[in-house]
Amino acid sequence: MTILTGANRRAEQSISPEEGRIVMHCADRPGVVAAVSTFLADAGANIIESDQTTTDPDGGPIFLRVVFRVADLAARIDELREEFAIRVVEPFAVEEWRITQAAVGKRVAVMVSKYDHCLMELLWRWRRGELPVNIGLVISNHPDLGPEVRSFGLPFVHIPVTKDNKESAENEQIRLLKDNFDVVVMARYMQILSNRFLREVGCPVINIHHSFLPAFIGASPYLQAHSRGVKLIGATAHYATEDLDEGPIIEQDVARVNHDDNVAALQRRGADIERAVFLRAVQWHCEDRVLRRGNTTVVFN
Repeated sequence: MTILTGANRRAEQSISPEEGRIVMHCADRPGVVAAVSTFLADAGANIIESDQTTTDPDGGPIFLRVVFRVADLAARIDELREEFAIRVVEPFAVEEWRITQAAVGKRVAVMVSKYDHCLMELLWRWRRGELPVNIGLVISNHPDLGPEVRSFGLPFVHIPVTKDNKESAENEQIRLLKDNFDVVVMARYMQILSNRFLREVGCPVINIHHSFLPAFIGASPYLQAHSRGVKLIGATAHYATEDLDEGPIIEQDVARVNHDDNVAALQRRGADIERAVFLRAVQWHCEDRVLRRGNTTVVFN
């Protein structure tokens, strides 16, 4: 099996190869933004977009995302990273940072079970060149979606998961994913990933699930919601952590419903929300718009 790791050329066409991004966060103090701007100016770069926010100007963290253009970025990016570490990261004790090439799509792997709505939305947008990503692999614990995935020219790997083989199944998943991808997305993958998987996979994992108040867990959540007469349904996309469904939230949305909506209507509307929320979360992550700090995020959008 070949895992696709080349850049998605369709998504690259609208992004200049000279375009780069800096994202970082550290304790806020005078001179942080000036240091980043001076670094870029000295490198001959032109800032074309800049976003920043701070939770507290007196010692709170500052979050910064800068988009710039500079000649020969691909050849110079390692040099820029080394210089940035010396001139900005060390003096300002930057907690997290990265410099990326905007034209190089993030390498994305998808995990899915039987529900296809989030997966197909992602693949359709990718094929149209509307997502700056390189989808290289789809893994599923069921064979059902194999023909649809392969119709997009993508590898589909069926790895059954049972109570008896969960550890060996995760070993195979980790073997395929580790060091090959920048992010793994769970497009309604209806299995709980172990803490070991999250530690060893080597990249962030994004999950999508329905959201209700009150929370309805287990089987038939929409039936439970309907029986309680919910007035709102929604979806949440978040980073998966060792605490189930409690990772840092990237995006959420809701829709108002009423007594006229039966269970099937709730499911259809819920799927629409899940597709939209999932797509935005994946796109924002892959455009370096999300900065994590502890169990929260800052999203520049």
